[in-house]
Amino acid sequence: MAILLLLLPLLVSAVYGDEKAFIGVNIGTDLSDMPSPTQVVALLKAQNVWHVRLYDADRAMLLALANTGIQVTISVPNEQLLGIGQSNATAANWVARNVIAHVPATTITAIAVGSEVLTALPNAAPVLVSALKLIHSALVASNLDSQIKVSTPHSSSIILDSFPPSQAFFNRSWDPVMVPLLKFLQSTGSYLMLNVFPYYDYMQSNNVIPLDYALFRPLPPNKEAVDANTLLHYTNVFDAIVDAAYFSMSYLNITNVPIVVTESGWPSKGDSSEPDATVDNANTYNSNLIKHVINNTGTPKHPGITVSTYIYELYNEDLRPSPLSEKNWGLFDANGTPVYILHLTAAGTVFANDTTNQTFCVAKDGADPKMLQAALDWACGPGKVDCSPLLQGQPCYEPDNVVSHSTYAFNAYFQQMGKSTGTCDFKGVATISTTDPSHGSCIFPGRKKRHHH
Repeated sequence: MAILLLLLPLLVSAVYGDEKAFIGVNIGTDLSDMPSPTQVVALLKAQNVWHVRLYDADRAMLLALANTGIQVTISVPNEQLLGIGQSNATAANWVARNVIAHVPATTITAIAVGSEVLTALPNAAPVLVSALKLIHSALVASNLDSQIKVSTPHSSSIILDSFPPSQAFFNRSWDPVMVPLLKFLQSTGSYLMLNVFPYYDYMQSNNVIPLDYALFRPLPPNKEAVDANTLLHYTNVFDAIVDAAYFSMSYLNITNVPIVVTESGWPSKGDSSEPDATVDNANTYNSNLIKHVINNTGTPKHPGITVSTYIYELYNEDLRPSPLSEKNWGLFDANGTPVYILHLTAAGTVFANDTTNQTFCVAKDGADPKMLQAALDWACGPGKVDCSPLLQGQPCYEPDNVVSHSTYAFNAYFQQMGKSTGTCDFKGVATISTTDPSHGSCIFPGRKKRHHH
């Protein structure tokens, strides 16, 4: 744990590859049934998540994160930018209320000033650099500037001609903001915050970008993308976008500002115009992304230079506006039930902890008994589940009803299939649960430390 508690000393060192990359998670709160801050923190701890990004600086959330060692990026919401960027006092006030009131108990390591300001709120762009500088000055005044970095997340759409990466450049109309912004990041030892969504690049490419290339799936060498200028080979969209950002910075003569990806993910559900927003693709993308980041492989342009990444996002946000995919980027639902179980094997890895190992497949509340019976018959027959514990006189016979029996059979099938995606559905009558359905001497497969009597 000691490693996780170190404050990120100057992230510039990340440029030389001596930092370990981390995976964090974004916590959006547009849920009709938002878990309490203590429930959120319990889920983070259970999942080994030690880095989070908040879209605000919510007091209750920051108090719940105190003394946990979880490193927190807090945010200045876009609607507060104009005020902060034009007034030293407003900026100092914001820092006093949202930072000084919480450190050192809460480990705040970065402040994201605004979100995708150039593309989402261009009228605030003229005060963006001023807002960063005023927030930074308030940190300097409290001697917190070495442990808390100040930056602003950008949409990758500010990069034009992103392939080949060596020809990419920032949209020139933003030079009056980007040049002083990058100089500020450089002089304060901060980093470029970039939101990277291969899902959107893939969707907008009209099938030019292969799905496997967006999902980090292995490609045959002849399918890899090659940058003709550098001869670097790209095996995934994510690396190509990050390198496009490095090249865009170098065109403005900035070569030593690292990149942290503040958002990346894949939606697990979409409407009819979004056929690739599926549980399977979301699981593949996020599982592969996590492995890619924590291997510290870096990118083709900067091998071994870490690109720490925050997954978008912790919870499905049902109150987000349409399309349907907007509500389905989460790894968990509001109850803390995983939307899917990531394909991560290393114990102690982020998002691969006990709560995910201990998942069960159970009959859905209110499912049609006839459909449950049909699914039960299938599991015990063609599904090759050993249903002998359900026979009369055996430990799982009681309670003798279709819900209890089908739950046993569904779960046995789910466990023997390695809990892989789609194996806990049974035509919609089954669902994944983190609650152990074992009872009495009826022990369900998947339970931790099973005792064989």
